[in-house]
Amino acid sequence: MGLAERRKALGYSQEGLAHVVGVDRTTISRWESGKTEIQPQLRPQYAAALQLDLAELDAWVTTFQEPVVSCSVDHYGSGDTDDMIRREFLRVLTVAGALAGLSAEESEALAEGVHRRASGDFIRMNNHLWQVYQLARAKGTVQPIVSGQLAALAEALDGRSGKDGQALCGAAADLFQLAGELAFDGNRYTDAAASYTLAASAGKEAGSFDLWACALIRHAYVDVYERRYREAADVLSVAERIARRGDSCLSTRHWAAAVQAEAFAGLGDLTACESALEQAEKVADMTGSAQNGGWLRFDGSRLAEERGARYVQLGRLDLAEQVLQSALRQGALAEGQSFRRRGAVLANLAAIGVKRKDPEQAVVYARKAIHLARESSSGYVARRLQALRMDFGSLARDVRVAELDAEIKALSVN
Repeated sequence: MGLAERRKALGYSQEGLAHVVGVDRTTISRWESGKTEIQPQLRPQYAAALQLDLAELDAWVTTFQEPVVSCSVDHYGSGDTDDMIRREFLRVLTVAGALAGLSAEESEALAEGVHRRASGDFIRMNNHLWQVYQLARAKGTVQPIVSGQLAALAEALDGRSGKDGQALCGAAADLFQLAGELAFDGNRYTDAAASYTLAASAGKEAGSFDLWACALIRHAYVDVYERRYREAADVLSVAERIARRGDSCLSTRHWAAAVQAEAFAGLGDLTACESALEQAEKVADMTGSAQNGGWLRFDGSRLAEERGARYVQLGRLDLAEQVLQSALRQGALAEGQSFRRRGAVLANLAAIGVKRKDPEQAVVYARKAIHLARESSSGYVARRLQALRMDFGSLARDVRVAELDAEIKALSVN
């Protein structure tokens, strides 16, 4: 009996089981056929719905499913190593939660004889990796180091509790956000969501409201870029409430508002979008360092281009162009502006040309963005450009736009 037969024996249709687990029907279909693996954060719900424990579910998957076929370009699934690391962290976090209920003597006895690195070593390494990530043109080059660091963290955290365990959970929450950023930039959205979910769980275990909230904000980005704006708004509402309990000297709550503006723009709610942007802009009133340059980098410096992008979403094209052109000029003067950031501004200016049915504007700005996407191997910029193709419509009859379409299509498989 396979997973599909088990579902049917319990009286579920694919739609009914999908509703219980909280996924789409096609996700259930892919799990049953073995085309994709079950995401770690969804295994408990799926196992419970099928009246199995997690060990039994793993046995069923191993016994009855065909192996997942790997592809050279994977937009949805995970690499074997990263998925194994995430599973190990789920196990470790479960053990850590159980250890919290043991006496100090019992916890120390379980940890005795196991070699572990200090949490401070991981935090220092994490800070270094964030700096490397921000400076690297090809973000994927950082991936092997991050995977190795996560594996070492899992070993160090295994069996730890108390203050040291919390500190290691904080380091894990930090690093899983970076792992998610790498996956997101590589268009591996399922991997990104899984990493952000683990980051949120680890942040909660660490007792760090800001780490927890930031992980949820990043998770909401996955929904935003898949145009699931209502789902994103719901996650961001939770993140905002958690951020209010965090450090008032950090800009976490302002970042949540900035991302909420994007979700509201996607829902077509201009009033809510403007209100969220106004809240985000209050970051300018903060004194001292409101961000740490790692898992929290929001300092308001991108708000002009963010406002322009929101106006594009809402169809306020004249306002959008004015704001984006200003952001582009300011960015040209700024040292070290990332290719990803400049590429996003150029893609939005190209989108204005598409909406105006102006092939010249669309082609000029889109080609500049394509150049940056190639230079940086940025899936983020490529994703912005791919969205243009869906809106070409009658413009596609223009030879220049047809050539542009081919360039963007080729970019999407690089």
